[in-house]
Amino acid sequence: MRAFVIEGYKKDPIFIERPMPRIRDNEVLVEIHAASINPLDAKIRKGELKLLLPYDMPLTLGNDFSGTIIEVGKGVTKFNVGDEVYGRPRSEKMGTFTEYLSVHEADIALKPKNLSFEEAASIPLVGLTSYQALHDILSVKNGQKVLIHAGSGGVGTFAIQLAKEMGAYVATTSSEGIELTKSLGADKIINYKSVNFEDVIKDYDAVIDSVGGETLEKSFLTVKKGGKIVSIAGTPNGRFAKEMGLGLIKKIILSLASSKITGLEKKYDIKYTFLFMKHSGQQLDILSELLEAGTVKPTIDRVFPFEEAKHALAYTETGKAKGKVILKLR
Repeated sequence: MRAFVIEGYKKDPIFIERPMPRIRDNEVLVEIHAASINPLDAKIRKGELKLLLPYDMPLTLGNDFSGTIIEVGKGVTKFNVGDEVYGRPRSEKMGTFTEYLSVHEADIALKPKNLSFEEAASIPLVGLTSYQALHDILSVKNGQKVLIHAGSGGVGTFAIQLAKEMGAYVATTSSEGIELTKSLGADKIINYKSVNFEDVIKDYDAVIDSVGGETLEKSFLTVKKGGKIVSIAGTPNGRFAKEMGLGLIKKIILSLASSKITGLEKKYDIKYTFLFMKHSGQQLDILSELLEAGTVKPTIDRVFPFEEAKHALAYTETGKAKGKVILKLR
């Protein structure tokens, strides 16, 4: 089977032939129809996460997918051959830019009936990230104010809709995607090219950051005392290292690297959480209900044929995509 891989960090991805995967008792074999490209793929390719997640090479890229089950393990209870599913495989099973994938049944859900394979493939990573940020970490309640950075990006387009569904007042930052974020329900849109968001956003309950750097640091000026900031682009901190059960050396490295953010936490009395999204078929079931009801909808920028995976990855890395970029395999 064909797979789109890297043979080393910072190397250009290539197509190679890999053997068909074998499934374990609690796994299913999926014929991939579509896969989604995420900024996470670029970070992995460049080696930015190798401290947290060292991978063996060659490494098949890709973190979410949709497809059809063609084989089930003897311990599988939730799915059958022929089921159309979507999901985000656990980290050690990463690699969805391929024709076939073995995946644990706990990591997938039935594809929403009203979505195409391409639309379904756009959801798992950004959907789970948004749900875990808004529900699990921020515990957003009706009437609270949330700032979501990069509103026209993959996570932003989903998080805006989910936050509105939870009853939040949503502000977002954008430039080229202002009309898109408005159509998704954002209440306040800040064109970050002409306005400093930290000058107009004050006393918010929470922030979701997908930019990092100065954007993350300035976000501490927008949240009220006791508020929360979640980032998927900032530096993992010592608290994250402890939760992940990382060794002492990695804990020390991350604590030093995140010392500036830790200082801002203490100065402004705001809790900072680095979110590394967890696989969850159960949470995908919840998102499926919202998707089938039309409460939240996929936002797709472009669909590329699998043969053009290299161009698709390069386009994603420009940061210009509004919504998700998809690889179509079938």
